[in-house]
Amino acid sequence: MTVLAWIVASGLAMSAIALVGSITLLLSEDTLRRVVSPLVALAAGSLLGGAFFHMLPAATRRMPDLAVVFLWAMIGFAVFLVLEQFLHWHHCHRVEADCRQPLGYLILLGDGLHNFLGGLGVAGVFLIDIRLGIMAWIAAAAHEVPQELGDFGVLVHSGWSRRRALLFNLLSGLTFLVGGLLAYVAAGRGDIPFLVPFAAGSFIYIGASDLIPQVNRHHSVAGNVIHLAAFVGGLALLWVLRSIGR
Repeated sequence: MTVLAWIVASGLAMSAIALVGSITLLLSEDTLRRVVSPLVALAAGSLLGGAFFHMLPAATRRMPDLAVVFLWAMIGFAVFLVLEQFLHWHHCHRVEADCRQPLGYLILLGDGLHNFLGGLGVAGVFLIDIRLGIMAWIAAAAHEVPQELGDFGVLVHSGWSRRRALLFNLLSGLTFLVGGLLAYVAAGRGDIPFLVPFAAGSFIYIGASDLIPQVNRHHSVAGNVIHLAAFVGGLALLWVLRSIGR
């Protein structure tokens, strides 16, 4: 497969993940909460593992000035901070009363921008190394599953019809492909290795600031052990994939 084919396929696959939200229709809120929390912890470990084990090391090989590598990582971190601060980007990874706000379009706007930037970053990684791009996509996909479960549940519980919620979630997911195609076009005008540390910075922000706080609120020992195991499992998965990819 060509790089463009990988970018298109990964974008379509990421968009299709939006359909996983329909699973929430089969689960009670309590069951959904129990299932989603470990998935969020797994996603946090996968994102951080992808950033630290794959993307930042690859960026240092392509960009010899380490200060520039970490500058772009911080830019990626800051961009997602701005999204959350000024667009009220709200990732409801749980279905609770405090998430049921009439912010459907705003949530989708934030998710659309998030997916667009994610597609931009992951495609930039594919342009550097296809194997590294696959690792970045896996880490991003691990985050998308619990996100889509939560977002779909919020939209339905806020009064949206099931069909409408699925359609708009799918359209929001397609912005990942748009970002990927834009990165491919931009690459034709010059080398864009900075997208790798940029994507790493965004992964670090999402994992550390958005996901970990969601699973760090449990007071039971059993719950903490389960979430820690899922988090370590995400890290271990990306470490194993790093070893295989060598």
